[in-house]
Amino acid sequence: MKKYIEQFKDKARSLPRDFWLFLLATVFIGFASSIVESTFNNFLNEQYAITSLQRTVIELPRELPGVMVVFISALLFFFCNRTLAAVSQVLAAIGILLIALTAKSFSVMLAWLFIFSLGQHIFLPLTSDIGMELARDGKTGRRLGQLQGAGNFAAIAGSFFIFLGFKYLRLNFPTAFIISAVFLLLAAGLIFGMKKNMPVPFKTKLVYRKEYYLYYILTVMFGTRKQLFMTFAPWVLITVYMQPTQAIATLLTIGGIIGIVFKPLLGRWIDKYGERVILSIETVMTVFVCVFYGFAGKMFSHGVALAIISGCYIIDQLLMSVSMARATYLKKVALSPQDVTATLSAGTSIDHVFSISVALLGGIVWTRFGYEYIFLSGAVLALVNLVFTLKIRT
Repeated sequence: MKKYIEQFKDKARSLPRDFWLFLLATVFIGFASSIVESTFNNFLNEQYAITSLQRTVIELPRELPGVMVVFISALLFFFCNRTLAAVSQVLAAIGILLIALTAKSFSVMLAWLFIFSLGQHIFLPLTSDIGMELARDGKTGRRLGQLQGAGNFAAIAGSFFIFLGFKYLRLNFPTAFIISAVFLLLAAGLIFGMKKNMPVPFKTKLVYRKEYYLYYILTVMFGTRKQLFMTFAPWVLITVYMQPTQAIATLLTIGGIIGIVFKPLLGRWIDKYGERVILSIETVMTVFVCVFYGFAGKMFSHGVALAIISGCYIIDQLLMSVSMARATYLKKVALSPQDVTATLSAGTSIDHVFSISVALLGGIVWTRFGYEYIFLSGAVLALVNLVFTLKIRT
């Protein structure tokens, strides 16, 4: 045992200080984000008693920052990616803090949600970019897997904290959001303490290259399918199967525990087997997840259907991690290192144009035909995604 402890210490000393700072920041962000994710849909349902169609309208201020992120990143070109990452966490903290303290009306909440989401979306492409900068040559998948694994461990703690808090400690939504804001601010301080690198020139911040068309398509297809699950999967559990806050937190906790092992392994599998194999497996699994999530209620009894869609909810959490394979694919085909950050941001913006449309259209489909057909559409999108995934060459 002592031998393994010494080996761990030696390995830890060999890793750069910036890696440990970013790793700890990732843990704090994972904890804070998990608190919000575990509670936000129940908060909407209990605080404002909104309809399914109103729930989809919320995605406009929530996802609009994703469209804007490439332009905001360009306007803030004088910041290096690490400073910009710190600023993003400050914005997210301010947004969720204002929701906790001043969001008495639905319209006011939407304004603060926009600020919170803006911070989240600015950070979205930066987390992969900074993670790959901290990787040794040829080990980008492994490094991203380690960071995601650490964030996943923190997410378990966050969702378990919500489970205990709401079930036993009389925790309420405002207090939970304030705690989330504190951890986001701590993460911002850690990232700000990292060694600064050179800002990317303005002219390279707004880059759309035809050579990256496949990356853009893969990002859009993933984003649309992801949006269906982020918006409607928890809403089905809450409004159709009447699951309380602690039930959603429990599912997130279970998914997080599995992810401790799964996410680092996924990073190694990407390095070993390549992006095309991993992304192809993901799309095939997504087809089955969507079909069961949408139609389990028609095929099985209520109890069995709830167990099946709960399992699908957990599996989809794990499949979200495959997004790191798209980032490593881009790094391999990038014409220059400066293109990586810009293209990740561009992909995020393109993705969210479609995500907003899908969310709004999904609300109409739910109202007129039922939620089942939203997930049937997700299965079709996954099959289309598979066609493009098979074209990957590195």
